[in-house]
Amino acid sequence: MSTIAQHLQDVHARMADAATEAGRDPQDITLLAVSKTKPAEDVEAAFAAGQRWFGENYVQEAVDKITTLKKRCPDIVWHLIGPLQSNKSRLVAEHFDWVQTVDRLKIALRLNDQRPPHMRPLNICLQVNVSGEASKSGLSPAEAEALAEQVAGLPHLCLRGLMTIPEATDNSDTLRAQLLELKHLFDRMQKKHPQLDTLSMGMSNDLELAVACGSTLVRVGTAIFGSRNP
Repeated sequence: MSTIAQHLQDVHARMADAATEAGRDPQDITLLAVSKTKPAEDVEAAFAAGQRWFGENYVQEAVDKITTLKKRCPDIVWHLIGPLQSNKSRLVAEHFDWVQTVDRLKIALRLNDQRPPHMRPLNICLQVNVSGEASKSGLSPAEAEALAEQVAGLPHLCLRGLMTIPEATDNSDTLRAQLLELKHLFDRMQKKHPQLDTLSMGMSNDLELAVACGSTLVRVGTAIFGSRNP
């Protein structure tokens, strides 16, 4: 078994234990392998071990991998989980399956207009800034509800859920409060938008707490692929 395969197995065990502890079905939580800065060979090794969902932060790096692996790994589902600049929106609309970092109408409109008509609608998560840090991208909860109304009507996008990057803190009470804030927002928005099924929160260091707070998708990089390459 390769190192990456073993790491994947370990992460799935952590997710299953966390779900069981929280009284949830482990099948309700999906692992997104964050492969940013890692070579296509590492993605292929994870694919060979059964992983299918991958997250990338940098558009051009991701497009290179998507192109390289298209034939060898045809059923990978690619997520953009990094910030998206307007001048890169066409590349994203043409190559990705998901964008988790939509935080303004301008980007949503560009993605909708640039999505090729032969492709399925692009799955969208709205990024919410639950910590309120000025240095972080994302919408306030009120802004997220307003943008959801606008995005839901775009024919080439499919609004799927919410994503957040909480405060980098060792204070578990602070972290729990921020994660639960997103869960409560998600539950509220789901009443108006019943197609919402994805709550993206939790990473290598806090996935257990995120699962306990209701996450349906955890984004794990370091625990699978090792430290980030420069």
